[in-house]
Amino acid sequence: MVHSWRVADGKVTHFEDLHDTHDVRRIVEPSGSPRRAPLDSPGQIIEAGLGFWSARVLQTAVELGLFTELAAGPLEAEQLRARLGLHGRGLRDFLDTLVSLGLLEREDGRYRNLPSTDTFLDRAKTDSYIGGLLEVASQQWYEPWGRLSEALRSGEPQDNVNGGMGDPFEALYADPERTRLFQRAMTGGSTGSIAAIIDKIPWSRYRTVADIGCAEGALISRLLRRHGHLTGTGFDLAAVAPYFDETATETGVGDRMSFQPGDFFTDPLPQADVIVLGHTLHDWDLDTKRMLLRKAYEALPEGGRVVVYEALIDDERRHNTFALLMSLHMLVESPGGFDYTGADCLGWMAEAGFRDCYVEHLAGPESMAVGTK
Repeated sequence: MVHSWRVADGKVTHFEDLHDTHDVRRIVEPSGSPRRAPLDSPGQIIEAGLGFWSARVLQTAVELGLFTELAAGPLEAEQLRARLGLHGRGLRDFLDTLVSLGLLEREDGRYRNLPSTDTFLDRAKTDSYIGGLLEVASQQWYEPWGRLSEALRSGEPQDNVNGGMGDPFEALYADPERTRLFQRAMTGGSTGSIAAIIDKIPWSRYRTVADIGCAEGALISRLLRRHGHLTGTGFDLAAVAPYFDETATETGVGDRMSFQPGDFFTDPLPQADVIVLGHTLHDWDLDTKRMLLRKAYEALPEGGRVVVYEALIDDERRHNTFALLMSLHMLVESPGGFDYTGADCLGWMAEAGFRDCYVEHLAGPESMAVGTK
């Protein structure tokens, strides 16, 4: 079963999208975060400037496995101290901060998960866990973001571990542990969009799908479990293969999903009825973005579709704060990457030859741009 979720009234519920809007021919703006109200007091400005405090509390809770420990039931602070191997000093402040942030509940001295944190931050719930992204943020992204001013002065990435001005993935995938962590992060960051894509594309019209930059295969596996007539190919660097194969085995659709190792700079893309580029274009400069869309066009049959999804910046560049921050993240992490608006992407698709292009919101700050050959 492929899962979609909505959190409302303190409950996490499964839901199905009711509208098949594949025939839309207009831009539907990514909703993302609404434009924030102006910060008009010293307290608000200071709180915004110290926002990393809250981020570090959440990242640390995930890294410690706190939400996974609480998935079995409520625990007192002392019980959590013993189970997580903590000192004790500052623990009540840490736990009560999580309560104040709306991430835990406390009753009669015992702490418990909220429905949302129980669903999305318990490592054992592999279909819904999004904490991998926060683990990577804690271990790999936090320090480079401390050099944002230098990135703005120099225009150069600040994550030397991931290759500096070279190929960030070559350095990243040289370390198996960092590779595994990154695969989990990509799955966590894609969970909401994958759930939406499964229903928003008219899959009954197609037989094959290829995911370019597939990571551990979350999109392909969940798509194939929902749509039994599909077969799927994951295309990524060879170092990713073991993690993709694990997913194929664990999800029971290994007979319909396969991994094709390759480098999209030098190799053609696999042929398929639908080609998906998820969280891929923003890693690269404009020339590479255009090149990938041209290669997708060449690999598709007449009537085939390309689906590009990530945090698309709203066309006014003032509402989708997450997408704008993601583009700054590309500055910090990559030699030439940047995020872009839906209108930008539709223009590049048209240049590559695609027709009937449109943008549609998926989940949270993310949207998809779709074009037909």
